Amino acid sequence: MKNDLRPPAAITLREAFWYWLKLGFISFGGPAGQIAIMHADLVEKRRWISEHRFLHALNYCMLLPGPEATQLAVYIGWLLHRTWGGIIAGTLFVLPSLLILIGLTWVYMVFGNTPAVAGLLFGIKPAVVAIVLAAAWRIGSRSLKNGLLAGIAVAAFVAITFLDIPFPLIVLAAAFIGLIGGRVAPEKFHLGDGHANVGNTSYGSALIDDDTPTPDHARFSWFKLALVSATGIVLGTGMWLTLASLSGTATPLAQMGWFFTKAALLTFGGAYAVLPYVYQGAVEHFHWLTAAQMIDGLALGETTPGPLIMIVAFVGFIGAWTTTAFGPDALLLAGMAGACTATFFTFLPSFIFILAGGPLVESTRGNIRLTAPLTAISAAVVGVIVSLAVFFAEHVFKLAEPVGSWDTMSMAIAAAAAIALLRFKVGTIPLIVACALLGLVVS
Repeated sequence: MKNDLRPPAAITLREAFWYWLKLGFISFGGPAGQIAIMHADLVEKRRWISEHRFLHALNYCMLLPGPEATQLAVYIGWLLHRTWGGIIAGTLFVLPSLLILIGLTWVYMVFGNTPAVAGLLFGIKPAVVAIVLAAAWRIGSRSLKNGLLAGIAVAAFVAITFLDIPFPLIVLAAAFIGLIGGRVAPEKFHLGDGHANVGNTSYGSALIDDDTPTPDHARFSWFKLALVSATGIVLGTGMWLTLASLSGTATPLAQMGWFFTKAALLTFGGAYAVLPYVYQGAVEHFHWLTAAQMIDGLALGETTPGPLIMIVAFVGFIGAWTTTAFGPDALLLAGMAGACTATFFTFLPSFIFILAGGPLVESTRGNIRLTAPLTAISAAVVGVIVSLAVFFAEHVFKLAEPVGSWDTMSMAIAAAAAIALLRFKVGTIPLIVACALLGLVVS
């Protein structure tokens, strides 16, 4: 039952602007931490949205490809202040991370070989292995509720690790299994509300409360769906054509536009799930960066606020820098353009999904035939993330000289980090700082 707290006064767009900007700078801890911050602020403290409506929005975002915490910010911003509210919320959620990563990546490219920076990375990289394994454990404990789903995870691990099957094909295969399974054995693909533990306490009347009517701009209409979708497609296509006209379709910036658009549509399960696809494309196919640089980028991404998928900014920066997209005398400009290109095309689909399809996708929630494919994809994602951890471990722990030897210090740091994460629930940022300092001491 509601307590006697009256709902807060209407929130102006200016007030919302400053909140979303602040959130962009403090949103550490990955999706779980970012969602927890928004819940504490928007549900418990500010009461902009009720518990039920917050979970309703979160479940919707979990059905979509893309970073769910970013989409949740877009959704709430849109619900409060229409289209511009959603655009401002999502942009400010990402912008601080982009700017910080551009600065850190420049430092990495210019000073990365100095002893101090190398020492810090020596400690951070084993921690990244532990963080990825912990992510697989958390997702697996939530997703692998029966033998069938566990089997899908194992099959995905074998497919990407030993058979070199591309990540998109694994996603499609899992979706097909879920589509059939949702009809034949729906009980195997019903996991319930994976986010019910966010909370179910009443914090008083909210501005957008349980019984607040859906605002007119959030009601579904085919015209709005078509208009916003077309606007987003035209914007993305126009940006890509601009890049192609400036430097040609076979140049890095144009290639990044198309590649990161595809990556954005495959991010079921969060950033860790799409990293193998980004690795396959950026390292093995386009050769924008090396495997070691990819690991370093993930290490830097773990230390910054914002979505972890922002590692794409690191990839874009280095890709444009190393390929001298604007010539050898404009490396910094090229790197900045690459980072912005990767970020724009990675996040544009998320904005379109929320602003165009929110009401439509909400109406399908709870339909097992539509959610079963996503349940199967989530199971496959666990296997893919474990494969990613194995890949990182091989590159972090194996020494170049003598051939076949292993770095026992890195392995010890990784083991200690895994225990700290899984047994003692140490936060990601304190763990990264501790491992970085340890690496500086022992390197």
